[in-house]
Order: sequence, then C-alpha cells, then structure tokens
Amino acid sequence: MGERAKEWLLFAGAGAAVGALSTAAIMGVLSRSKRREGYVRSLLESNSNGVVASGGAGSSGCPRVVGSSDLLDDEVVSEQLTRNIQFFGMESQKKVTESFVVVIGLGGVGSHAASMLLRSGVGRLLLVDFDQVSLSSLNRHAVATRDDVGTPKALCLKKHFSMIYPECQIEAKVQLYDPSCEEEILSGQPDFVLDCIDNIDTKVALLAACVRRGLRVLSAMGAGARADPTRIRVADLRESSNDPLSRAVRYRLKKDHGIEGGIPVVFSLEKPKAKLLPFQASKEEEAPSDYQIVPGFRVRIIPVLGTIPAIFGQVMASYVVTQLAKLDFQTEPIVNLDLDHYRILHHRLLEHEELIYGSAEQVLVDAEEVMYVVKELWRGRSARDQNMKDTGRKMWRSVNELMLVRWDKSKPAGVSNLILLKFNEADAHETTTLDQIKEEEPEFYTMVSHVLKRAEAEFGF
Repeated sequence: MGERAKEWLLFAGAGAAVGALSTAAIMGVLSRSKRREGYVRSLLESNSNGVVASGGAGSSGCPRVVGSSDLLDDEVVSEQLTRNIQFFGMESQKKVTESFVVVIGLGGVGSHAASMLLRSGVGRLLLVDFDQVSLSSLNRHAVATRDDVGTPKALCLKKHFSMIYPECQIEAKVQLYDPSCEEEILSGQPDFVLDCIDNIDTKVALLAACVRRGLRVLSAMGAGARADPTRIRVADLRESSNDPLSRAVRYRLKKDHGIEGGIPVVFSLEKPKAKLLPFQASKEEEAPSDYQIVPGFRVRIIPVLGTIPAIFGQVMASYVVTQLAKLDFQTEPIVNLDLDHYRILHHRLLEHEELIYGSAEQVLVDAEEVMYVVKELWRGRSARDQNMKDTGRKMWRSVNELMLVRWDKSKPAGVSNLILLKFNEADAHETTTLDQIKEEEPEFYTMVSHVLKRAEAEFGF
C-alpha cells in the first residue's frame, strides 16, 4: 500500500474516532437535558398540589417539602443560581436557599420583591394578598398577563413562580392581613417579613406585630406619584422624609404602640408629583363605599409610574437577600447637609487644631473627606448620640453644635482618626485618654474603634 493510501486510512480512522466521541458527547448532553426536563416537570406537578389559598382551599395538601439544604447540590438548581453562588459564595447562598420569607401585599412593589427573592433562590415563600389582578395593574406587576386579570394576585404569582423556580416551597394565601390572622401568617419563624401594604391601618398592625414578635421586617413606603429613581433610599423609619405615608405610619406606631423607630423602610426623597384622583361614580346614586373591595380601604386612585414601584420591590429584595446571606454593607446615610456645612466643619477642625496643638499641619483631610467622615462614618450625628431624632431641617440646626476632633491624640487628624462630637463632648474628650474611655466606657470604645477600622479598610490604610 502506498504512502498516500496509508495517510488516507489514518485520516479516515481519526475522523471516525472523533465522530464517535462527538456523537457520544451529544447523546450525553441530550440525555442529561431529558433528565432535567423530566425532573423539572415532576417538580411542577408536585408543586401544583400545594396549598394555594387560605380558608380551607388546598388544605388537603401542603407544599412539597424539599430538602433546601441539599438544593444547591442539584445540577439544575446550582446552574440556575450560579451567578448568585459566584457573588455570595456557596455557604452564604445556602443561607438564602434555606430561608423563609413572608411577603404581604403583592401589587407593584410586592410582586417585584417576591419575584427577585424567588429568582435569588429563597427556599420558602409565603405570599399574602386579598386582591385580584386588574387590567390597570399590568403597568407595574412583575409577572401578570392579560390572562391573569381577575385572578387573585397570590395565586397568579404562585402559578408563574412554579415555572421559574419549582423547587421553592410556595404557599399562597388569598387573604387580607389584620390582627386576627397574625398568628396564622407570622408563625413559623420567618427569616424576614416584607411589608408591601398600602393601607395605613393594616400596615401599622403588621409592623407592630413584627416588632412585638422580634421578626426582621422591611417596609415599603409610598411609591406612587413619583418619577425619580435616584431618590429612592433605605433607612430607618425615623429618617424618611417627603413621604406622607411614612409620616402617618410614624405617628400611628408611636401613638398606638409606643414604637418610634428601629424599622428599616424603602422610601423616596422625592416629593409626590401628583395627588389622589377624585372619585367619579358612574351613576349619581353610587357612593365611594360601593367600590370598596374591603371596608375601610381607599377607592381614590394614586397615579403610578410603573417603574418606581418595580424599583422599590427590587431594592427590597436586594436588601433582604444580602441580609440573609450576611453580606455586610452600609446603606447610604440620610444626611441633609450641603457642601457649605462640610466646609464649616472643616474650618472648625482647623481652628481647633491650631488652638489645641498650635498648628493645623496634622490635619490630613479636605472638605470632601470631611464629608465622608461626617456623612458615611457618623451619619451627621455626634458619635455619642447615634439615634435618628434629628432629620431634615433639625439636622441643619444640629450641625451648629458639632465639630470634628481626633480620636487618638497621638495620631494625625486623618479620616480614620476623627470623631464627630458636640462642643461640650469635644471639650470633655480632650481632657481624657483612650485608656480611660476603654476602661470606663467599653461599649463606646468598641463602637468607635469599629467605625474607624471601616475607614481604614475603605481608604486602604
């Protein structure tokens, strides 16, 4: 056999081998794909047999119990959540997957919050809402379609969610939250409760119940009649401003339950762009109460740009998921100071250094870095008074009583060695030592040290 013929035989043999390997690989992929398809179909079928509504509906069955601690070992689930696993790490994602979250209120805000909690791998969801999907709500709902109009919102979400992440244990309750169903809805030790209710009475009752039970809760304030996404914030209820709903909730919680704060909320700093539309009956003899789905709920309409409640919901989901994963980050402080205030504080620091140390040469910060120290580290308040009682214009007045001083007098006045104090507190600080503070006020010493270490890490010292 000639050399040419031998070459052709070798080439043909190699091609056949490669072809066989390729065929085997393709068959393996197809087989794995078929297995996945069957696996997902079985999950969908089993999940559809779960509890779908309160009041006895679906009471003969419960959501399919999934070993949530083992979910991430599954090839399909781990691939679906791979970007989250890469972001958080496997152990932190397991905390998310093993968590139980209750979402109450499933409109524009709640549907988006619940949707992203699901897509982030939360292992168990309780979805609660008494209302139905309407045609006008499609401008802001996360998953509803025209075919869902007239369907209870809770059941609508359950249906769509079961096709997105069928491993999640989803319970849907078509029910209005009120104090009489507190035990039913808030039992089971949920890891987080999301309040996406827009009725004040119901909202206050839920928040008070969560505080009383020691449950972590995140509350959505007014998302209607707003358009600026850059003004959405997460902060303590005491810090929210320009929001009539926040103001009303604060008043009721304090008056009826003695609760003054400690509840994180999502709100907008933007003043509402529009007002409630007036009620218009179709017949002269009709009254507004004729249109109430539930007695006591408003029937007037708040104009809503659908993007804003959607962003509220996304913010809520992001906050909750990172909390569940124990990812440490600092929300942006609500500090109503402008650059002139920071310049005043910088000038005050220079004067104090010259008075105490005879020179300002050891001041290593400018006005921009003073802004970081005052806003990011001390949230516009004295280090000895880190509550949120001064907001808005009150904060402008309080800055007239504040100044920056060195924490450790042996080190320069840099971003990691400055604390914000009231004038009398600064005078007292200059007459004491860190050893005395550590001995007499260990909690304060530890708190300040922790804050200043954060500055070291962020500035790379």
